[in-house]
Amino acid sequence: MKIDLHYIPVRSLVDGYENRGYEGVVGYGGLLDIRPKFQREFIYDIKQRRAVIETILEGFPLNVMYWSLQTDPVSGRTEYELLDGQQRTMSICEFVEGEFSVEIDGYPKNFDNLSIEDQNKILEYKIMIYHCEGGEDEKLRWFEIINIAGETLKAQELRNAIYTGPWLSDAKRYFSRENQAAHLLSRDYVNAGEVDRQALLEKAISWIAGKGDDNIKSYMNEHRLDPNAHALWTYFKNVVDWAKLTFPVKRSYLRSVPWNVLYEQFKDATLDSQALEDRVKTLMSDDEVQKRSGIYTYILTGDERALGLRVFTDNQKRVAYETQNGICPRCGEHFEFEAMDGDHIVPWAKGGKTIQSNCQMLCIRDNRSGS
Repeated sequence: MKIDLHYIPVRSLVDGYENRGYEGVVGYGGLLDIRPKFQREFIYDIKQRRAVIETILEGFPLNVMYWSLQTDPVSGRTEYELLDGQQRTMSICEFVEGEFSVEIDGYPKNFDNLSIEDQNKILEYKIMIYHCEGGEDEKLRWFEIINIAGETLKAQELRNAIYTGPWLSDAKRYFSRENQAAHLLSRDYVNAGEVDRQALLEKAISWIAGKGDDNIKSYMNEHRLDPNAHALWTYFKNVVDWAKLTFPVKRSYLRSVPWNVLYEQFKDATLDSQALEDRVKTLMSDDEVQKRSGIYTYILTGDERALGLRVFTDNQKRVAYETQNGICPRCGEHFEFEAMDGDHIVPWAKGGKTIQSNCQMLCIRDNRSGS
């Protein structure tokens, strides 16, 4: 890849700036694609954006940015794609457009309220930019490398860089920002992570395609040229709607439940939401249950492993072992301590507690045979 250093004034950068939403963001007289498909959504908070402007006003250097060159196949003119520096570029352009203020001499001021001197200080500030020429694979590889030194890309952001197309553009319309359709629908039932960094999109795809990088990539590759992401949105919406109808009482634990797994198992079952809620309440107050998000899975599947039930401490097990003289009460044979498991004499499901008087040591074979 060929790389050349250039200095561009802010005045030229903000010329023709336009944020077209999901159709993209442009600047530099319409020649610069500020938000290419492989870029993450704009995630700087107001403090970070103001810091960019304050850096410029102080005359301090901003970190170098990278633009890739490309030739328009119709007009033959040279255009640019922002390879790295979206957060700083958007901050500069939005400030000049009057979208936020900075504090100067104790007063918040928009660009239009600045003195002519300060306005010119910003507009004439020189940004250091490397122009990079190379193929698509080279650009994406370079983009990944230069971001390692900054804020490392999340896995889904890198997948977005590879599987661009109309499907991804439509999927991001639902899943890529807070207060969009998917986030508003699911925020009480799904741990969205960093929505701006594609965590909710990643979860939605894993629900329909299966967990794991290979499954997600395979799904995105298969559908990348689809005209829309309606199937993904419909499935996600169906799962969340089912969860809301089945367990309508909101609790923070709901966000850690594998709803897609339960949906596939029980979507056609007739369930009594009130009866389920009564059981949830009972289990929420059971101090034997260590994993409360697993209550919802347990109630439907009966799998006690989902509850993370309390286990006997090493001391409790050692006391029981010595009391039994190392003899397993099931098979009557002697075992070393390490070859035995702590077991509830009265099972939890029948009211047994994890206390010393309810602890016995069984040999591993008997304890795990379920007999």
